[in-house]
Amino acid sequence: MELYGKKSKSIPQKTIIILLELLLLTLAYWILFRGGGTVLLNKIGIHTQPGDLGSRSIVFVFSFIVFIRLTFMMLYLLKRKILWEESLSVPFAFALYYIGFALLVYSRQSPIGGWDYFGIFIFLAGSLLNTLSELQRHFWKQQPEHKGMLYTKGLFAYAMHINYFGDLLWVSAYAIVTRNPYSVIIPAFLFCFFAFYNIPKLDSYLAEKYKAQFGAYRVKTKKFIPFIY
Repeated sequence: MELYGKKSKSIPQKTIIILLELLLLTLAYWILFRGGGTVLLNKIGIHTQPGDLGSRSIVFVFSFIVFIRLTFMMLYLLKRKILWEESLSVPFAFALYYIGFALLVYSRQSPIGGWDYFGIFIFLAGSLLNTLSELQRHFWKQQPEHKGMLYTKGLFAYAMHINYFGDLLWVSAYAIVTRNPYSVIIPAFLFCFFAFYNIPKLDSYLAEKYKAQFGAYRVKTKKFIPFIY
């Protein structure tokens, strides 16, 4: 986990990520609004036509907001070095959201209803948790007197990795809007990735770097989901 301690602007890697994300967003638009969903689904033996326009539009707006947030956070907040392999692995992961959910919602026939408004609320709440928590930590870390200190305030007082919880919420919102039972696989995979791989590795790094500070923080704070886990 020494990667977390290395700082770099990583401009070439970030440029590749942004360009690939734009390509994925364009492909999602083609799938949702230009008949691409019919073409791709027919190729795998699923014969269907585009369904409710409203739900397809919500999914695309979700993806556009995610792209804007990701670009802002990567250019403005992300200070660590980005490995070259991440310039491909990050867009590949987001292809699950941009392309995967576009295909999963494509043939939904039911009109917009209460569950969709709930999904929109969950998406906005998750996006806010993720971005606001990162901004709070960023501004706190900018103050010289906080150098070498672990940030445990703001939203991070409710969960050690509340930014990841925000990610889980907005991804789950996609699944809610698709009304497709197969969509649950994506947020379930993300939960497992965070809970059993990413968070344990990051905790090991934080424990080594901050020692007693992290030990005290770990004792009094939930790991991932506020008030629960």
